[in-house]
Amino acid sequence: MKIKKDKFKDALASIAKEAKVFLPMKGVYASEYRVWDGAGEPFFERNTALPPKELLFPRSERMYEYDLNAGTVTEAAPDEKIVIAGIRPCDVRSVEHLDKVFLESEYTDVYYRARRENLTMIAYGCATPAPTCFCDSMDVVPTDAPGADVVMNDAGNSYVLTVNTPKGEHIRDLISSFLSEGKADDVPAVSCSLKVEKPDDLHKQLIARFDDPMWETLSDACLGCGCCSYICPTCYCFDIGRENRGKTGTAFRCWDSCMFSDYSRMAGGHNPRPTKKERLRNRYLHKLAYFPERYGTSLCVGCGRCIDKCPARLDITNVPDIIQGSESNG
Repeated sequence: MKIKKDKFKDALASIAKEAKVFLPMKGVYASEYRVWDGAGEPFFERNTALPPKELLFPRSERMYEYDLNAGTVTEAAPDEKIVIAGIRPCDVRSVEHLDKVFLESEYTDVYYRARRENLTMIAYGCATPAPTCFCDSMDVVPTDAPGADVVMNDAGNSYVLTVNTPKGEHIRDLISSFLSEGKADDVPAVSCSLKVEKPDDLHKQLIARFDDPMWETLSDACLGCGCCSYICPTCYCFDIGRENRGKTGTAFRCWDSCMFSDYSRMAGGHNPRPTKKERLRNRYLHKLAYFPERYGTSLCVGCGRCIDKCPARLDITNVPDIIQGSESNG
């Protein structure tokens, strides 16, 4: 199927009648996924600076309210239908990883589940990945996203659409009057310029080098600002707080970062990760070793945001390179 580019906004208007539509757009300070108001222009030149995870896992959200006088607890119940139109394949993969954490473990996160069930993803295949992108080294295909409900690729004056799920079929039905025949195999293959040679047993090699001096070297430039965690589409650490007002109150959670010095500090003051070395090591091992051990896949999706935005120019792709170099020298 195809849709002409000059009909794309008309199609979005049809979708917006029953769901809130988010598009990648240029913001005041950075490109991000924003609510489409019927007039805004999509930003498809490159991936957004800010990831879409906030739409499923808000940076701050109310969990429940309690009233001891009434003996009640009222839990938040997100029920708004949303459609992300233009989400990149790397970010679709990031949602799949968040699903593993919040939905497929022993504990199911009810807040994430409610938003996830109401989410439809229309992916946009990358025609020209940024110089910092390396998603194809992390087993992501730049032009395809099997986990999305619909995949959209640029085909000149049109977008080629591929439907993957029942939610995608519903989108197709909503915009059927704007569609014409077209095949997905019209889409040319795309490759990232940044390549990462990742050995199959990288997670084992990294854990074996837990006490390696390389962690001290890698962390020298780190500022501990946590930027990498906040712009990463797969970081999911959070803290829970409460606001008490006598016998009533609210519980909420907000994003946290393992790069902060107080993240792992215990009640008695002991901190098992007292310096930048331990904190950076934990971040990289979580992405490239611990998550693969538990879920069978790397937590890094190769979006390149942390490389692009880190003020100290730290680069996660250096870690596999160092490991490979060590092996070669050994």
